[in-house]
Formats: sequence, C-alpha cells, structure tokens
Amino acid sequence: MSTVVIVGSQWGDEGKGKVIDYLAAEADVVVRGQGGNNAGHTVVVGDQKYALHLIPSGILYKDTVNVIGNGVVFDPEGFLNEIDGLEAKGVSTANIRVSDRAHVIFPYHKEIDRLSEESLGDAKIGTTKKGIGPCYMDKVERTGIRICDLIDEEHFEDIARAQIEKKNAIIEKIYGGEPLDADVIIAAYKGYAARVKPYVTDTSIVVYDAVKADKRVLLEGAQGSLLDVDLGTYPYVTSSHPISGGFAVGAGIGPNAIEEVLGITKAYTTRVGMGPFVTELDNEIGDRIRTQGHEFGTTTGRARRCGWFDSVLVKYSARINGMTAMALMLVDVLSGFETIKICTGYKYGDEIIEHYPANLSVLEKCEPIYEEMPGWTEDLSNVTTYDALPEATKNYIKRIEELVGVPAKIVSIGPKRSQTIVRDKIYRR
Repeated sequence: MSTVVIVGSQWGDEGKGKVIDYLAAEADVVVRGQGGNNAGHTVVVGDQKYALHLIPSGILYKDTVNVIGNGVVFDPEGFLNEIDGLEAKGVSTANIRVSDRAHVIFPYHKEIDRLSEESLGDAKIGTTKKGIGPCYMDKVERTGIRICDLIDEEHFEDIARAQIEKKNAIIEKIYGGEPLDADVIIAAYKGYAARVKPYVTDTSIVVYDAVKADKRVLLEGAQGSLLDVDLGTYPYVTSSHPISGGFAVGAGIGPNAIEEVLGITKAYTTRVGMGPFVTELDNEIGDRIRTQGHEFGTTTGRARRCGWFDSVLVKYSARINGMTAMALMLVDVLSGFETIKICTGYKYGDEIIEHYPANLSVLEKCEPIYEEMPGWTEDLSNVTTYDALPEATKNYIKRIEELVGVPAKIVSIGPKRSQTIVRDKIYRR
C-alpha cells in the first residue's frame, strides 16, 4: 500500500498543483475528495500552462486514473468546459471517473451564493460565488441532487423542478431577486447528463480496489487547512474538509488507508478573501512578494494578501493533518531580500500565544513575534540539488523545519517540473 494525501498547510494557493502533477507521474490513481470548481491548480508542462479546477491533475498522464470523489460538489457545466479545453489541447479525458454520489451544483446555488454574499455588505465572507456553499447546505439539509439523480432519466425532472420552485421562493422572498426559469435549467442539465454519464461510476470501489492492489494512490487536496469548515478561521472558510481526515469520507476509504500526509507549504504566507492574517504585509514588501510570486488567483484572478512565513499557523496545520512531510514551495520568490522574517509566536496583550486560537476577535488583536534571518540574492532557478542552494536558503529551510517539526522532503524553486528538488521519497514503495 502506498497512499499519499496532499494538503495545503495554509489558506490554499500554496502550489499544490505543481506537486500533485509531479507526484502524479508515478501514481496509478489521483483522487479529488472535496471542494468544487472554486479551487484552482495551475500546472506548467514545458511552455504549456494548464488551469485545472475540478479535474484532478493526473489528467496530464494518459495511464493515470483520475477520480472525482463523492465529497466533491460537481458543476457539470464547469466540468464539461474543462473537458473541452483539455481535449482541444490534445489531452485525453478517457481516464476520468466521477462519483455517482457527488452532489450537483445548479444555477440556483450560484444565484443564492451571489445574493447572500452581496447582502452581507462589509461582513461578506469572500466566496467565489460558484455555488459551493449553498450546494453543501443542501447536502447537509438532505435536499441535494446527486449525480445518480442527474442521470436518472425517469425521475430527474420531477426532483429538479421541485427544488427550483423552493429555491425561487428563497431568491424572491428573502433576497428580492428574479426567479430562475425551471424549463431552461432542466433542459440544459439533461444535456449535461448525457455527456457526463459515461464518466460516472461508484468511485469508492475504484479507490478501494487500487489501495488493496497496492497501487500508488494520490489524494489531491483543494484549498488549504485553514479553510476547513471545522478547524479553519471560521466563518472565513470553505464548506468542506480540506484536511487529511476529510479524504476518508470524500474518497470513500477508511482512514487506515492513508500512509503519508504531505503538507504543501509556501515559503511565505498568502491569503485570499476576508479574515484575520497576523503576518500580513500591507506595504511595499507585501507588494514585492505579490509581484515576484505572481500572487493572483487561478480561479478568480484576485490579488492575494501576502506576508512573512507564519510558523504558528503551519505548526497548527501539521498537528490537525498529521503531516509526515512538507513540500516547501516558491522559495525562489524570496531571492533578493536582504533579510527575511519568520513569525515564531503571537503577542496578545501581555500574553504570548504559541497555538493557533479559534476566536477571531483574539486573532485580530495578535501581533507577530518575528525572528529575522539573513536573506540571499542568488537566482535559484537553475539549481538542481539541495546542496547547491545558497547557505542562507538552506538555513531558512532548516529553521522552518525546526519550528514546524516536520521535514521538508521537497523544495520547489520555480513553476516547472524540473525546478523541483526531492530530498527524500514520498511514496513508501
């Protein structure tokens, strides 16, 4: 058995797509287990850039099976657009499997998402307005429509029409919006169903059989640990569980099937959306990191908030995920800084906090305690071994490992596959 879970150890956007793509080269199966097309992974192969949202990153390898698991909320229109985009670039989509238990996103989810966010004004959460939260709401409320319902030609229309009627009442009476046309939606989704159906199966069997057959299974996380609906910076979170434990449910496997938990970790910290950010640099240093790191969202294009590395946050992430290793990403972005800072603790009034607090009113008042280290000026883009990195870079990596308590088995120094230094194996076989 060789099962690896990829998790984002911060607020997402850590560079998971590159590592997933790198490890997918040796994987037999790649699985998405939560979230929806609000996530985005950018993978660079040669001069070609692929922006993936729902489809797992293993799609770029023709022999890899790519699973969209039951924990994902599935936008069929977005899925088919990705399919068309990949095939236009010559990428086969034959090896995609979609769970019949995954819940389906409808236009009313997107409209309620938009209207709800707008109604919050300055207190808005900062969603992508892609209907993710409202779809998960229906799932928990037990009124959702699953893919097995979508492709059920006998019953789908009745189920959908009843739901659209209920959602139109919410759109009109609560938000003062315009009702959606049920006939138009149903006709469109019948068309989607016909195209999606060939990909649909019980994916929990696909994943279980692969684990039992001792194949290499890569479980691909979306978003980041601090966006977990239970353990993140609530309410500024996503609506699912982007931590390692979420995969046991979202992929339909037992937790004892997970062997390695690889936390994808930026060499600094970024965040999209609202909520406290202790090490945020709302100044020219933050702007410089944003520019050098091209810190703009794959899915939304939004500028990311940037700051120094926060070891309190990543240490918390390591604990709740059971992280066994880190992949330290975008180390090259910090080249050129005379000094670099690492947050080692928080100051809250007269108190020193070493563990990440749940209460956002506490977190908002925390000040970072920084440790300063020498920076480096060397260009890292052509470095091929860990030993060849500048001494200051290696010292920075070592200090992060000490503070987080997890080894950095992978160090990334650029967006290309070739700009990846692997210090130790990730798959156990």
